Amino acid sequence: MPTPSKSRLAEAQRLENLWAGPFGDAYVKRNADVGDGRELFWSGLLEKHSAANALEVGCNVGANLHWIAQHLGPTQTYGVDVNEGALEILHRRLPGVNAISTPARQLPFRDRWFDLVFTCGVLIHQPESTLPLVMSEIVRVSRKFVLAVEYHADDIVEVPYRRQRGALFKRDYRRRYQELFPELELLDGGFLGRDQGWDDATWCLFRTS
Repeated sequence: MPTPSKSRLAEAQRLENLWAGPFGDAYVKRNADVGDGRELFWSGLLEKHSAANALEVGCNVGANLHWIAQHLGPTQTYGVDVNEGALEILHRRLPGVNAISTPARQLPFRDRWFDLVFTCGVLIHQPESTLPLVMSEIVRVSRKFVLAVEYHADDIVEVPYRRQRGALFKRDYRRRYQELFPELELLDGGFLGRDQGWDDATWCLFRTS
């Protein structure tokens, strides 16, 4: 995939700096216990679709990795994020889980390294300029499954988000994946409501090979 121009990368870097700084720290505090109701989703997914290891892109404090590590084991559970404070909390809560600081558009892993690679409320914070690059990195490092849990809209809609411009976009992420990577096979999907521990998001699971 072509490398974005410097001007387009600048917007991605602006948002990465936003999430890495005090704005992201405040998000961490607001969402310290956000994953409490998600056990059923992760148990069902991992029992139906076998995976030896998994990577969450944009893991924050480990709300999803908490459940995944119970199935796969901490050493086979990975996460990346740009907020150092979130990663410090994650390491305290989930000893043995592999979590490092890196932007989503530059994943420091070899091709096809993980059985499952996923995002939960992370693609919504990517600008149009580098969204394809982030999605390409996710597909690149997956050898079996790609999962997206994101806010949905049939067409791109920018949502005002805590007085920040260009910080949250609803899109049809299933369609975006299928347009960019027609080789992906859609396996499953649905809606996840607040009563299930999620923030009214849609999910779609693809097989990469």
